[in-house]
Amino acid sequence: MNRKVIIIAAMVGLASFAGAFATGWFTRPTAAAAAAEPNQTAKAQPGAPAGTGSLPQVPPPTLSPALGMSAEQGSGTRGMTEEQLKELIIEVREKIQQYNQKASELEKEKERLQIAQQTLKKDIETLNNLRVELAASVADIKSERELLLKARVEVAAAEKNNLVAIAAAYDKMDPVGASQILTNMATGSKNGNAAASAANIEDAVKILFFMQDRTKAKVLAEMANQEPALAALLSQKLKQVQEGK
Repeated sequence: MNRKVIIIAAMVGLASFAGAFATGWFTRPTAAAAAAEPNQTAKAQPGAPAGTGSLPQVPPPTLSPALGMSAEQGSGTRGMTEEQLKELIIEVREKIQQYNQKASELEKEKERLQIAQQTLKKDIETLNNLRVELAASVADIKSERELLLKARVEVAAAEKNNLVAIAAAYDKMDPVGASQILTNMATGSKNGNAAASAANIEDAVKILFFMQDRTKAKVLAEMANQEPALAALLSQKLKQVQEGK
């Protein structure tokens, strides 16, 4: 807003100087003619005919020093006005050029800010998408962890004493007989529902878990001769047994 006021003031000053310059220019010939008339009259008197008589000769008028100084000062004033006018025009042009340059820089800065804003918006959208994907991954990990925990064979503290007693009884049996009993226990509900079959397999695993290591190895070896797939399954399940506290 201040630049516009400066430009308007400069243009008003330019018009004022132009008017003063035009006024001085048009009034200049009149002053020159008035100063030349006395000189022409003085030159005509010496060439008059002799019959006119002996008239006293009038000396040619001379300009006073003050008048000569005024003319010179007027010329100098007009010269300074022209110089000031030229300087003012140059200054106004420079101001206009600076204003246009500043406006162009502001426009470029505005474009850069818009580009930066768009880039920031895209980055925010990307981060939001990554956050959604991360939340989904965390949910999947939690779900897999829950499935893994459910797959473990948990032994409650309340039934531990009973399982220890049953395992001690199996330790006293013949490995062949113990193997047959555990095989029948694990496959007894083979044709029934899946829940009952899984429960029977867990019971067999729990008993094997609390048996002595030497007896456990003999029972699994005998079971591998009759039911190798079942022996492998029970061995795998033994790694997942977790005692409750």
